[in-house]
Amino acid sequence: MGPEARLVLTILLISCCSGSILGRSETHRCVHYTHSPSSSFPSDPESPEDGSTVETCSGEEDKRLHCFSTWKNVSGKVKVVQQGCWLDDPSCYNRSECVERAEAPEVFFCCCDVSLCNLKFSHRPSITGLPTTPTSAPPQLPVEPLIASMVSSLAVSGAVLLSFWVYRRHRRPYPPVLLPTQDPGPMPPSPILAHRPVQLLEVKARGRFGCVWKAQLLSEHVAVKIFPIQERQSWQTEYEIYSLSGMRHENLLLFIGAEKRGCNAELELWLITAYHDKGSVCDYLKANVLSWSELCLIAQTMSRGLAYLHKDIPGHKPCIAHRDFKTKNILLKSDLTACIADFGLALRFEAGKSSEAAHRHVGTRRYMAPEVLEGAINFQRDVFLRIDMYAVGLVLWELASRCKAADGPVDEYMLPFEEEVGQHPSLEDMQEVVVFKKLRPTLRECWQKHAGLALLCETIEELWDHEAEARLSAGCVEERVVQMQRQNNVTAPEDLVTVVTMVTNVDYPPKGSGL
Repeated sequence: MGPEARLVLTILLISCCSGSILGRSETHRCVHYTHSPSSSFPSDPESPEDGSTVETCSGEEDKRLHCFSTWKNVSGKVKVVQQGCWLDDPSCYNRSECVERAEAPEVFFCCCDVSLCNLKFSHRPSITGLPTTPTSAPPQLPVEPLIASMVSSLAVSGAVLLSFWVYRRHRRPYPPVLLPTQDPGPMPPSPILAHRPVQLLEVKARGRFGCVWKAQLLSEHVAVKIFPIQERQSWQTEYEIYSLSGMRHENLLLFIGAEKRGCNAELELWLITAYHDKGSVCDYLKANVLSWSELCLIAQTMSRGLAYLHKDIPGHKPCIAHRDFKTKNILLKSDLTACIADFGLALRFEAGKSSEAAHRHVGTRRYMAPEVLEGAINFQRDVFLRIDMYAVGLVLWELASRCKAADGPVDEYMLPFEEEVGQHPSLEDMQEVVVFKKLRPTLRECWQKHAGLALLCETIEELWDHEAEARLSAGCVEERVVQMQRQNNVTAPEDLVTVVTMVTNVDYPPKGSGL
């Protein structure tokens, strides 16, 4: 074979390999099956079972489509967990059979590149360390086949490198669901999610500890908070708080499960919770103004959730301080009731256990209480609860600033102290304003003319008092909000305020005119 022929052969080989890598999506059909607790496990990998169907997969033009199967080995019996379509995955390329190669995974997973190839699946672990047979002399190979073999090896190597590049460029927005991962530390139990793929849809928020995705879990939407491995401690803390037996409450965000995805440098730590389409109180206030009844509903359910979080229920749940209470960490359900989220900095207080590992400067700077900014706190339970209550005062101010109940204009939404220190204050900025100047956000004069808002202003001032001992508890705030609703309903209901305003616009004669 001449040099020109070998060059042509090399180009053809690389073109074929890269063509298979970059091939456009084709419509595939796959066996589809999802195990549910009410159904029995199918156990025969050679034939479809009751409940399985055939689904047609489709995708973007530059993405390939595959079929997959997942199963478990329970006491020597194959228990199928799920089968269906799988998105573009280089590990599935050019596989006509669905074969798991890992030696002993907890959950078996295989994918393949041919229509209906997941009808049959098998486990054939890769064999390593094959014995070699010694020979007296290596056989002499003809030169031309040797060169052709080297060219083929180079082509395959080039294809592998190109495949890796394409994978990094077109990697799915979510990693494989059931592949085993390597990670320091134990895998938390998550029975609800262990065998169900979660598809990430769109990023809804980003923060210091990661990002929050809207995701699809079977037929329902969920929220997935993804932490990088560097924030493992925050993930671990939040998972442990959510896992406490007493954390099921209507005004605390519903926890669904925790998982670890990927491996090594690309390891991601997931928390899966209920999804609320209205988002956080902060986001809602940016786009909406509140009626008096809406303000009271949010304030009451928010304070009720925090009161439950702070409560020590022996044998059921410990007292928990949130330590990062703010409008971005309070979510709104569809009926505008509030639920508290984000427990990555939370601290629990249990009898006989020390909490001295707590850091002094934690939380969001603009919501930090004066004693936190000064660094002059001790690590007693009530101290941390009062720090939360200072932040509650700022949150109530944010609600009042976007309420239309008062007889005055409603300003654009602003964060607490944004007028004084801007959107990105330093610790020194907050110390100057809060500690040394003892400033607080402005309580508008027109709020004092509304019976309910006037009482709310009084409550806010007690909550952000410089002396921590003077602050109200979360339970007291809930009672105050109920009192505000009753007082305002008696003195000036919202619909009556409008009527009174219209009547008093009439020009009356002065008193004593004889009318």
